[in-house]
Amino acid sequence: MKKQQLSEGFYNNAKLVSKVGREMKNCEYKLEKIHSLAKKIENAEASIELLEVEEDEGLFAELNNTLSELEKDIEAAKLETLLSGKYDSYNAIMTLHAGAGGTEAQDWTDMLFRMYSMYAEKNGYKIKVLDILDGDEAGIKSISFLVSGEYAYGYLKAEKGVHRLVRISPFDANARRHTSFASVEVMPEIEEAPDINIRPEDLKIDTYRSSGAGGQHVNKTESAIRITHIPTGIIVACQTERSQIQNRETAMKMLYSKLVEKQELEEMEKLSAIRGDIKKIEWGSQIRSYVFCPYTLVKDHRTNFETSDVQAVMNGEIQEFINEYLKRTSAKGEKNV
Repeated sequence: MKKQQLSEGFYNNAKLVSKVGREMKNCEYKLEKIHSLAKKIENAEASIELLEVEEDEGLFAELNNTLSELEKDIEAAKLETLLSGKYDSYNAIMTLHAGAGGTEAQDWTDMLFRMYSMYAEKNGYKIKVLDILDGDEAGIKSISFLVSGEYAYGYLKAEKGVHRLVRISPFDANARRHTSFASVEVMPEIEEAPDINIRPEDLKIDTYRSSGAGGQHVNKTESAIRITHIPTGIIVACQTERSQIQNRETAMKMLYSKLVEKQELEEMEKLSAIRGDIKKIEWGSQIRSYVFCPYTLVKDHRTNFETSDVQAVMNGEIQEFINEYLKRTSAKGEKNV
């Protein structure tokens, strides 16, 4: 009994240390941002004082650049004040699923993964693939990946929903126009939620051989893990870690995240019912269209924000879409999981 109490005490302390560590890291991140802004303001003020004494075209151009950067940084800092959700500062777990349409939809899913990978790279986030199911001929049927970095979930939650592509198919010999769909799920990475109890008897755990990259090891041992939560029917899988134990740990994190998200969505639906708001909260809503032909346009159907520069968007330039979504939800006082 005493041994069990010591074990539980150690476990609780470890969780507390982890929570404090996360909060400290978040505070350090905010302080670093403030110091960076303060430094740029000081530099701008010094340049203005020098220009008041003597006109200098080079210094004037440098000041303009500094003020332009400062304006962008201040706008970004303002947006971060909108990220006040319970899990906004967490890492994000994203899952992309190809819709109906075979190879065309699977290629679109691959294109979206590339877009998010490039967005992550531009913003200093790290990406780690957790599970992947390749397409039959090309592309990806489904993929789950972890995006690590400050406020990764806070920003990327704006991408939840169905993404629609219209283009001349490279897989169609007759060069006809095709419409493809892919769904995007986004969850905060949660190691364990104190108010969610997962019983061992509620889990169905299957092992299988990994199919992704990783050398000979993944093909010789059944290191991949698939966990089914029987009461909810939620299924998670991980195959990219080196051992079965590591894959299981990662899959359990994914399960906690999905259960927390399910709980939050149920609470939102109850609030919507109380307010008389009939708005559905589901993956099925189409949020954005990407048109390559007969014209070029990317349009977000929630905010009406659009751009004709499709190539820039596919190269990861999606921050403006995310910003507009955050502004809209903040103005309407909407709660976002």
